Amino acid sequence: MVIVAVLGLALVATAVVLAAIGLSRLGAMAAARDSAGREAADLRMRLEVLTAQNTDFERDLKLDLSNARTEQAAAAQTARTELGATLGGHTQAVQQQLTGMAGTQNEQLKHFGERLAQLTQTNEQRLEAVRLTVEQRLDLLRSENAKKLDEMRATVDEKLQATLEQRLGQSFKQVSDRLDQVHKGLGEMQTLAAGVGDLKKVLINVKSRGGWGEVQLGTLLGEMLIPAQYAQNVATRPDSKERVEFAIRLPGRSDDGTPCWLPIDAKFPLDDYQRLQEAIERADIAAVEASRKALDTFFRFEAKSIRDKYVEPPYTTDFAILFVPTEGLYAEAVSRPGLADTLQREYRVMLAGPMNLAAMLNSLQLGFRTLAIEKRSTEVWRVLGAVKTEFGKFGEILARTKEKLDQVGKTLDDAGRKSTTIARKLRDVEALPEAEADRLLTGDAGGEIDLEPALPPSASPPASG
Repeated sequence: MVIVAVLGLALVATAVVLAAIGLSRLGAMAAARDSAGREAADLRMRLEVLTAQNTDFERDLKLDLSNARTEQAAAAQTARTELGATLGGHTQAVQQQLTGMAGTQNEQLKHFGERLAQLTQTNEQRLEAVRLTVEQRLDLLRSENAKKLDEMRATVDEKLQATLEQRLGQSFKQVSDRLDQVHKGLGEMQTLAAGVGDLKKVLINVKSRGGWGEVQLGTLLGEMLIPAQYAQNVATRPDSKERVEFAIRLPGRSDDGTPCWLPIDAKFPLDDYQRLQEAIERADIAAVEASRKALDTFFRFEAKSIRDKYVEPPYTTDFAILFVPTEGLYAEAVSRPGLADTLQREYRVMLAGPMNLAAMLNSLQLGFRTLAIEKRSTEVWRVLGAVKTEFGKFGEILARTKEKLDQVGKTLDDAGRKSTTIARKLRDVEALPEAEADRLLTGDAGGEIDLEPALPPSASPPASG
């Protein structure tokens, strides 16, 4: 079959080549016919010859193909016969090999089954022995653990009982103490509630509220300033009976020592502030706005009153301070748009709460210290001049002292050399015991020993320097 296919392909290729050659030659002939008639006749003759040759070639090719088919059929039959015989032999051999392998595998599987049975039996025996051993050990561990757990349970019960009793006692004691503290706290709260009620009763009176603000203002001034720096109930305007609650004493412009006062007045609109807080708690916007307008009107009125009553330059500063005793009220007043600026610009009055009044007083303290330093600067310069004069004398005294010290140093050096010489001379002298030496040197032996050599009549002891 392969040979037939090859021959078929060769024939097809030859036919294709011949067709291609024929086509090319036909093209050439057409061109030659178009170009010259003579060449057309020659080409026609050649074509006839080629046609005859092609006919012969086809006849020969068909004959060759018929012979090739016959030979190919015979060869294929022979190949099939040989292949069948070969396959039969191979099949028989494979069957024989498979039969042998099956027998061998059966024998091996039989031996493996026997070995597996033996191993299974051996493992079962060993597992049974292990199981018995483990059960014995577990029984022993259970008994020992039960004994130990009983002992631990007894010990823990005893300790828990003791600890529980102790903790319960401590807890009951703490609870009792806390209850006592709670009772005391309740008593204090009742007392505080009574005090708050009394305070509310006191603050209901407008004069009492003003007095409370005045007391707080006086406390702040007393903590921040010395009594000489402020005064109470001061008539800041000449020929006026109005007296401000507190005024800070500042240096005046004249040389006669007349002070310049800074008026400070305390105000506490409790009713309007309480109405504002209650309106805020109720979320009543209209009432909140009305209360804030009332506070605005109150501060404007009081600022105008303070300016008219207490501000009189040059006897006072050109502004005064309106003190509110609570930070909440001060924050509410400052939060009003333009209120603080209006009070300061139109009425020359500054709003102040406890915190920023303390800051103002600190600034005034620094100013007072600066004035005190300026006032005492002349005295300081005089003292420095005296110190400079005395410092020259001190230098002379230091020079003389240095000379004396040099002399004392030389004397000490001589004394050291002499003590070394004496120690060298006394090296061979036998030392006495300490007790006897103390007794001799302190004079307990009855008479006082004079260790200094006698002075000649003309000599006199050196004067102590």
